[in-house]
Amino acid sequence: MPGARITSGERVTLRTVENEDIPFLQRAGSNPEIRYPLGNPLQNREQYEVSDERNAPDRFLVCLESDETPELLDDADDVTRIGCVSVADAHYKRPELGYWLVPEFHGEGYGTESLSLVVDYVFRQYDTPAVGAGVFDFNDASRGLLESLGFVEEGRRRKFMFVDGEHRDMVQYGLLREEWAE
Repeated sequence: MPGARITSGERVTLRTVENEDIPFLQRAGSNPEIRYPLGNPLQNREQYEVSDERNAPDRFLVCLESDETPELLDDADDVTRIGCVSVADAHYKRPELGYWLVPEFHGEGYGTESLSLVVDYVFRQYDTPAVGAGVFDFNDASRGLLESLGFVEEGRRRKFMFVDGEHRDMVQYGLLREEWAE
């Protein structure tokens, strides 16, 4: 059963992540096409958790829904999970976005729409002057996505993490509230 609908765009819906979504998150997270660009270690299902802690990241399941999915129905069966977007650290410092889509849905504009919805959410929900995102230097698609939404490169953490056999640089991006409003 998918979680509650938080917001919808033209083609995607963001829903809360629930325990029933953990198998999807774990399978996707073990895919090298997702895991390496994120720099995540392999995790089993028990290592994924849905936290009710106040300072836990806001996590959204990115879904495609049929035209017949009722707006208020939270247990609709015709929902296709395609990715996840998270907002970390929003309760005590500048929010940091993390995001991924399963590879079959790359390059179709779903990431742009999902991230746009989450940026709107962050600036409505939190009194923050900016939002950030970190991307490994080799992830041209993700860097292009951020730049297309108005994010600006703010810095680089050299040899930040060992990913897929190499030390990789992390490029830090930021977007100011007033830049998004324009």
